[in-house]
This record gives sequence, structure tokens and C-alpha cells, in this order.
Amino acid sequence: MTSNSTSSSDKAWSGRFSEPVSDLVKRYTASVFFDQRMAMQDIRGSIAHAKMLARQSIISEQDFADIERGMAQIRGEIERGEFPWNLDDEDVHLNIEKRLTALVGDAGKRMHTGRSRNDQVATDIRLWLRDAIDDILGLLRQFQINLLSLAETHADTPLPGFTHLQVAQPVTFGHHLMAYYEMTRRDAERFADVRKRVNRLPLGSAALAGTSFPIDREFVARELGFDEICANSLDAVSDRDFAIEFCAASSLLMMHLSRMSEELIMWMSPRIGFIDLADRFCTGSSIMPQKKNPDVPELVRGKTGRVNGSLIALLTLMKGQPLAYNKDNQEDKEPLFDTADTVIDTLRIYADMVTGIRVKPEAMRAALTQGFATATDLADYLVKKGLPFRDAHEAVALAVRAAEQSGRDLPDFSLDELRAFSPLIGDDVFAVLTVEGSLAARKHPGGTAPEQVRQAIASARSRLG
Repeated sequence: MTSNSTSSSDKAWSGRFSEPVSDLVKRYTASVFFDQRMAMQDIRGSIAHAKMLARQSIISEQDFADIERGMAQIRGEIERGEFPWNLDDEDVHLNIEKRLTALVGDAGKRMHTGRSRNDQVATDIRLWLRDAIDDILGLLRQFQINLLSLAETHADTPLPGFTHLQVAQPVTFGHHLMAYYEMTRRDAERFADVRKRVNRLPLGSAALAGTSFPIDREFVARELGFDEICANSLDAVSDRDFAIEFCAASSLLMMHLSRMSEELIMWMSPRIGFIDLADRFCTGSSIMPQKKNPDVPELVRGKTGRVNGSLIALLTLMKGQPLAYNKDNQEDKEPLFDTADTVIDTLRIYADMVTGIRVKPEAMRAALTQGFATATDLADYLVKKGLPFRDAHEAVALAVRAAEQSGRDLPDFSLDELRAFSPLIGDDVFAVLTVEGSLAARKHPGGTAPEQVRQAIASARSRLG
């Protein structure tokens, strides 16, 4: 079925065309129903631009006063949900400009002097993303604060450390949680670093070559809180590196939270039973009344794929574009918006979920008896007695084989039984084979000794201020 064409158009660019855009093309190319979320940033950018135009005597002070008054009314209409968004006006920028012109007349038509929608949208995206990054950094900080509180409570709680999902060595639950603090610490550094490159002003680059009007870009940058201006007009309107960087940082953060989610899901299983999650983060089954499902961490795992997909979408979007701006770039917003929404929602719920983790220390300690968790401590003990490490490793491997065959753990062996594997073993060996002895021995910075865990928590709190 073919689409009917519209009647004569009053679009900002329609003078060049002999026939109106069809309804189908209009719907296909419009972005107003997703880019309207940048409305407040668009208003801020337009007011700063108009203020500069008046300051440079490109428009009159009265024009600027009218623009500022009209924008205040538009801002109120948007906040109250009364603004008349119109598909015919394509995007957030033309919707606001058309409404402004209806309110203040010719002053609204003069506001676009010295700029293009190309540098306007690039500015709006950067303003919007800067706000989103600030929200993310605040939520990351709250997540870390709650994580540190849980880690401090369990700085002494023994937990099996795993490699290859096999019991490896004892750690503390607090030490394990601090690994996720370190991951999110790097995430926060990445977002802060991305923000520096987001915070460069493209406005003034116009369509691609700059403008012939005597504008003052540095003034606009100061008005909008940008650290600097984009140095090349072609790059300024076509650059989306900052959005790709943001999605990359978001993918890494979500990957870290997905890893933690996977552990929470496993730990909550009755087969392991290390933790329980508060009921508010779980759901039941429509058929099995006993079920308590960890839906939130499962969804975090799933949404990580969604965020990864947005990163690939933006990389693919940009890979074949010649300079400068192309309509392809309209497709940058939905993946970017969705990524920011997903990260913000995930961090908000995760920060709360951490406070709803109930630890089961008895189950953690019981698991340490399965897998010979202190075998490495016995090997280290023999090395300290003078045995070469490879020989110590062999002796302990034989002891583990014997323990496995007899259904016992190494601390259950008598001294005489242990000495059968090495005559260097003395009665001081049993202190080494305890979980507490193993933990206490790793008291270097970064180790799992409870005193080191508490020091790491104190350092983290100091960094968080």
C-alpha cells in the first residue's frame, strides 16, 4: 500500500523542494518521539547561543529577552506535560524552535543564526550524556558504599576461593566483595575519563565548516560548563567517539555486575546456600510454590547483552561514514539512551540489593572442608622448612590423594600420617592447616588476611570521601 503525501510543507528546509515529504518518509525519518528527552538540554544550549549572539551584536538584546522569555514558557509546558509535540516538525530542535516562534515571533526565527542542527544536536547529546554520567557516578558511589559496609561486616568470614569453579584456597567473604569494589573503582575512573571528552563544545561548528558570523564559542562553552571547544568543525559535528566510549565503559560495568550476579545466583542455590537475597528482589513460580527465584541478578545478566549490543550498534553505525554529518547519526540516540537508562536502573537496584544480602557463614565454612582448601598452605609450610617447592608440591599432592581415598580432609590426619609424606612435618603443622591460619598468613597488601581486608576497606572509604 502506498502512502499519501502531505500537503504543502512549512518545514525549516522545505523551500528547496517541489513536493512535500510522504507520510511514510516522515515517520521513518522523524526522531521527535525519542529525542524529545533532550529538550531541557536543547533549551539550555539555545539560550546560551542566543545570549552569545546578543553579546556579539548579531541579534538585539530585545530579541534575546524575547527568546529567554519564550524558552521559560516552553520549559514549563514540557515539565507539565502540556507541550504540543508534533511529528511534522521531525525532531526536538524544530519542535521547540517552531513553538518559540509562535510565542515570540521573529526573535524565534533569529535564534538559529550562526548554527546548524548538526552542531546543535551534537551539543545536546553531549549535555545530556554529561548529566547521565554524573548520575551514574553518584549511583556507583552509593553501590560502593553499601558494598564496603557488607565487606566490613564479613572481613573475617571464611569463604572458599575458587579457580575453575573448584575449591582453591580460603579467602574471606569481605575480601571477595572487595574484588568487585576494585572493578567498579576502575569503572568510575573510566566514566570520569569519558566525561572529559564528552565535555567539549561542538556548537559554533555550524553544518560542517563553521560560520561567517563573529561568534564567541569560548563564551558559550563557559555558559554551558564545557571544559573546552571542539577544535575542528568537521570533526565536531560528526564525532560520536564519546558516545561509543560511554557505551564501552557501560559494557564493562555491566559485565562486572553480571559476574557478581552469576555468583549471587549460584550462592543462593540450595545446593550451595552461601547467601539469601531479600524477598523484594526475588519472585516465585506460578506452578512450584516452594520457589524463590533471583530475578534481579538474572535480569542483570540478560541486560548486559543488551548494553553490549548497543556498543556494537554504535561502532557499526560509525564505521563507514565519510565526513561530515550524515543522517545515519540519528540512529545514535536510541542505543545511547537505552544504555544510560539500563545502567542507571541497574545501579539503583543493585545498590539496594547489596543491603539485602543475608550471609550464611556456616555453609561457607562447611564448603571449605570439601576440596582441601589448605593444601597450598601445607606446601608453603614445607618450603619454609627447606624443601624445594616442586618437591613440596609433589608431597602434598600425594597427601591429597590419600585424603581423597580415605574420605578425610588434611587437618583430620594424625601427625604420623602426615610425616609419611615428608619427615619435615612437625606438630606445628596443624596451625597451618586451619582456615584461620591460612587466612592470617596472607597479610600483605592485597591479601585476604582480615587485617588487610579492613585496611583495604578503610582506603576505599577514604577515596570515596
